[in-house]
Amino acid sequence: MTPSAQFLEVDNVSLYFGGNAALCDVNFHVEQGEILAIIGPNGAGKTSMLNCISGFYRPQKGRILYKQRDLTKTSTHQIASLGIARTFQNIALYTGLSTLDNLMAARHIHMQQNSLHSMLYWGRAQREEVTHRTYVEEIIDFLEIAHIRKAIVGALSYGLRKRVELGRALALEPELLLLDEPMAGMNVEEKEDMARFILDIHERRGTTIVLIEHDMGLVMDISDRVVVLDFGQKIAAGTPDEVRNDDKVIQAYLGQA
Repeated sequence: MTPSAQFLEVDNVSLYFGGNAALCDVNFHVEQGEILAIIGPNGAGKTSMLNCISGFYRPQKGRILYKQRDLTKTSTHQIASLGIARTFQNIALYTGLSTLDNLMAARHIHMQQNSLHSMLYWGRAQREEVTHRTYVEEIIDFLEIAHIRKAIVGALSYGLRKRVELGRALALEPELLLLDEPMAGMNVEEKEDMARFILDIHERRGTTIVLIEHDMGLVMDISDRVVVLDFGQKIAAGTPDEVRNDDKVIQAYLGQA
C-alpha cells in the first residue's frame, strides 16, 4: 500500500463549547496504512478530535479532509459509508441483543435490498443476508468470540464487550478505524489480546488506524507516529522516539524522569 499524506488531513481545526476551546488550530495528517496515536492528558481534546473526524461534532473553524472530501460538510451517516468507523470511550452497544445481532446491525450501510424484500426474506434479500452473515462470522472468528456469538451483550464482561464493539466497527468494512481508548479498564491479559487484534487489523486487513490510548508502553510499541495534544493544542508530533524525548511532552504529559 502506497502511503499518502492526503489520506486524512486535519487543517486548523478549532472547536468551542461556549467560551471554552476544546481544540485550537489543530493540524496533523494521517498517512494511508499507518497507525497514528493521539495522546495527551485528560481534557486535552483527544476524544473531541475523533468526534470531529467522525461527524459527531462540527468544528467552528478549519477543515478535515478524507481523500480530499471535507468531512466537516458531510453528514454522519455518509461519513460511515465513506469507510470510517470508530469505537467509543464508553461502550455503545445494543445491550439487549446478542453479539451476532450487534455485528449484523453494523452491516446496514452495505445492505441494498429494501424493507419489503427483507421481510419476505426471499431471492436477492436472502442471498444478501447470507453474504452479510458470512462476513460477520469471519469477524467473530478473527476476534475469537465464537463462544459468545449468541450471548446477550449486556451480560458479558467488560473486556468482551470492548471486543464486540471492535467487531461492530470492523463490520462496517472501514478503511480508517478510529479507536478511542480501546484498552481502558482492561486487565493485562485483555490488553495484550486487544493489542494483538489491533496489529492484526492493521497488518492483515491494511486498515489505517487512529488510536487514543493512555498506556504509553503500548503507544510507543505499536504506533508509527504520535500526535500530542495539551489543552486543545498540538504540542508535538513525530515518531515515538521523537515524541518520547520532546521537552514539551515530558513537561506536559510524560513527567520528568
